[in-house]
Amino acid sequence: MKVTGARLLVEALKKENVEVVFGYPGGYIIPAFDELYGEESIELILPRHEQGLIHAADGYARSTGRVGVCLVTSGPGATNTITGLATANFDSVPIVCFTGQVPLKLIGKSAFQEADVVELTKSVCKRNYIVNDRKDLGYIIKEAFYIASTGRPGPVVVDLSVDILKAMGDDYYPETTNVSGYCPLIKGDPRQIAMVAEKLSKASKPLLLAGGGLHVSNGCDIFREFAEKIGAPVVSSLLGKGTIPGDHPLYIGMVGMHGVYAANKAITDCDLLFTIGTRLNDRMTGNLDYFAPNAEIIHIDIDPTNIGKNVPVEISIVGDAKAILEQLLPLVRKVDIIHWIKEIKTWEKEHSLKVIPGKERLSPTEVIQCMNEQFPEAITTTDVGQHQMWTSQFYRIYKTRTFLSSGGLGTMGYGLPAAIGAQIGNREKRVLVISGDGGLQMNIQELAIAVQQELPLIIAVINNNFLGMVRQWQGLFHDRKYSGTCLKKTITCPKMCNTPSENCPSYTPDFVKLAEAYGAIGIRVSKQEEILPALKKAKASLKTPVLIDFLVEYEADVLPMVPSGSPLDKMLLTEEMK
Repeated sequence: MKVTGARLLVEALKKENVEVVFGYPGGYIIPAFDELYGEESIELILPRHEQGLIHAADGYARSTGRVGVCLVTSGPGATNTITGLATANFDSVPIVCFTGQVPLKLIGKSAFQEADVVELTKSVCKRNYIVNDRKDLGYIIKEAFYIASTGRPGPVVVDLSVDILKAMGDDYYPETTNVSGYCPLIKGDPRQIAMVAEKLSKASKPLLLAGGGLHVSNGCDIFREFAEKIGAPVVSSLLGKGTIPGDHPLYIGMVGMHGVYAANKAITDCDLLFTIGTRLNDRMTGNLDYFAPNAEIIHIDIDPTNIGKNVPVEISIVGDAKAILEQLLPLVRKVDIIHWIKEIKTWEKEHSLKVIPGKERLSPTEVIQCMNEQFPEAITTTDVGQHQMWTSQFYRIYKTRTFLSSGGLGTMGYGLPAAIGAQIGNREKRVLVISGDGGLQMNIQELAIAVQQELPLIIAVINNNFLGMVRQWQGLFHDRKYSGTCLKKTITCPKMCNTPSENCPSYTPDFVKLAEAYGAIGIRVSKQEEILPALKKAKASLKTPVLIDFLVEYEADVLPMVPSGSPLDKMLLTEEMK
């Protein structure tokens, strides 16, 4: 049967079991929206900006394990997706993004809303295509979904000229695909697997480092079983939170620049470091000359380019995290490391994380800890900044795919739209956003779709009137020259002012009124005794988003902190040490 390219696109989405499309229409993508009109099996979600759209698809994909699907127009519609694509690419999120394009005869002619999407997206996605012939459309869509969701997942872009969408052709859509040169390794080499099992059995101070790749491979359950069988302590990357329950006796905490003291000390003192599903980036390792200096390092990852990129390793295995753990599990045994566990427990007692009470305003860590107590199993998203690190320290994650954050690119504006996508994919669950007053304003327009979709999101604004993480660096390393980081500053402020107060001539948006303007519920909390009632009120809202504006200390810092270029065990631990 002959159908238009747009009809084939929609039929292909149905065959790929796509239930949700995040789309923003425009002239050259209208034929695809025409075909979605009245389509019962696919829900069309209309965010208010293409960056928010991509982040929403990202949150949907991370929280469900399914491919997030986007549909945007040509030119600015496509260029607005770049940051979101790069965010997903860094963090291995499967997305297929269809972009509109000018008619084929106008490509290269500087036509209205023309952009070279293939060149623009080449460095921020796993693969991209431009469809030049209608007969190739079905094959390319099939390849796009296959590549996005296999191996190391990532975003794939398909650029569709309006000619292709309108052109008639066969309705054939292949059931399988065979991409030349693309064959991701799944299982590890049996000899290397045996070597790893032997190394683990002989180590006196083994340490397991869990990365986000365990979520991607759906390998968290078997990882927990693996850790318990060996009895080895576990640390995680930021995106590895939730690979093992946050209250598990073997779990020490997150490692890295704002990792917990005992976790960073364990990295420094272990004699065998088993890393899985992480690329060991600079925020995790600190000064490479001192990273795990006494350890043999085993590195397991689905992406061969990640192995040895940052840290030299003794044994490398390329493959799927879950599949490799299935190979390893029968070969490993319990190890006698009581002395090592006791050493770690000593470090935990010496410098455990502590909530610092607020002086003039709320304590941000107290707010986050209270949220965790009220919503222990919520899907939690964050923006990027101090609140992200406080959340990583004080918010325990118990289940896989329930902590969503921009780990690799560090994208401000991610939290709210990602939460919207997660809530749309998990309508039966509670979804919580922890954001800052800086990051939230980057995509606050997405409150509109949250209200329209009756999403009971709880949006916690950790409001310190600063771009807090940059301000912290300026305070510690740049003589408190708060250049460009005070969000209260107005034209009447003294040029050298670096200490905002309640009484200074300042501007700050009223987040409560802003929430109400969108149709959400707004609450402001300025006192400790108001925290719990506000959270309970938010919990009671089942069809309307609730934004809570928490007025926290202006200059609270995220500690511990490993200064840039320092070894992991050389941490700033307290206010006094600063």
